[in-house]
Amino acid sequence: MAILGNFVNRTLVLTHKFYGGRVPARVLVDSGDEEVIKELATFPEKIGRSIETYRFREALAEMMNLARLGNKYLTDTEPWKLAKTDPERTATVMNLSLQICANLAILCAPFLPFTADKMHLMLHLPAKGWQDAGKVDLLMEGHTIGQPELLFEQISDEAIQAQVDKLQATKAQNELNAWQPAEVKENVTIDDFGKMDIRVGTILECCKVPKADKLLQFKLDDGMGGRTIVSGIAKYYPDPQALVGKQVCFIANFPPRKLKGVESQGMILSAEDKDGRLVLLTPSDVVTSGSSVG
Repeated sequence: MAILGNFVNRTLVLTHKFYGGRVPARVLVDSGDEEVIKELATFPEKIGRSIETYRFREALAEMMNLARLGNKYLTDTEPWKLAKTDPERTATVMNLSLQICANLAILCAPFLPFTADKMHLMLHLPAKGWQDAGKVDLLMEGHTIGQPELLFEQISDEAIQAQVDKLQATKAQNELNAWQPAEVKENVTIDDFGKMDIRVGTILECCKVPKADKLLQFKLDDGMGGRTIVSGIAKYYPDPQALVGKQVCFIANFPPRKLKGVESQGMILSAEDKDGRLVLLTPSDVVTSGSSVG
């Protein structure tokens, strides 16, 4: 879109600078101008055909190709330099550039209706339909155009990030609103449950496991001489020292296993909230370390 905005802005600014905002006469047409006029005439049919066959991306690309044609024409002819040496040639270049702008105002309407309206206002373009596009007499000699304005505002990275954050927050909230508890697992017997030795322990020490961002290392008073358990909840407890003195529930009869070089002697129990946050399970009142849960 920068190409479109740049071309239209340069054309209108130069028209005001050289001609006081009036469309100059097209008096000295050369072979290069004739090629531009010929190519301009093909765009309404190309864009229209793509729209009618639902190839909207292709149609938009063709509209932008017209903007590129105008931009290249303006850059190649350099009217800002010609104005000092060849006023008639300059007038022709500016006339054709304005005609391309007028065509863009019509042909961009299916894709950028508000931009099309803005261009119509800036050009003071009389009401024109698709059937008028492709012509080079949409703006008559002496026609007065309005003051140029930027077609597209530049959006800062901060503004974009703010919108991205807002969308992500909305998505997260929608997911929370749609949350349902997981289905209940298959039935087990009291004997199955009885095999799990769940106890209460008091946290004596807690620290992060080196080189393991997700792991916390707990030293528990389990009423049986103490034990070490490693748990992957560091993300949810950024201040491990704040956990010292709290009581937690843990499974005492899991076989020991090493995690990042630390032997873990059991598993601390936690609940997973609907936002994925893990919360340690603790008794509602202080009990003796080593007490069974059942």
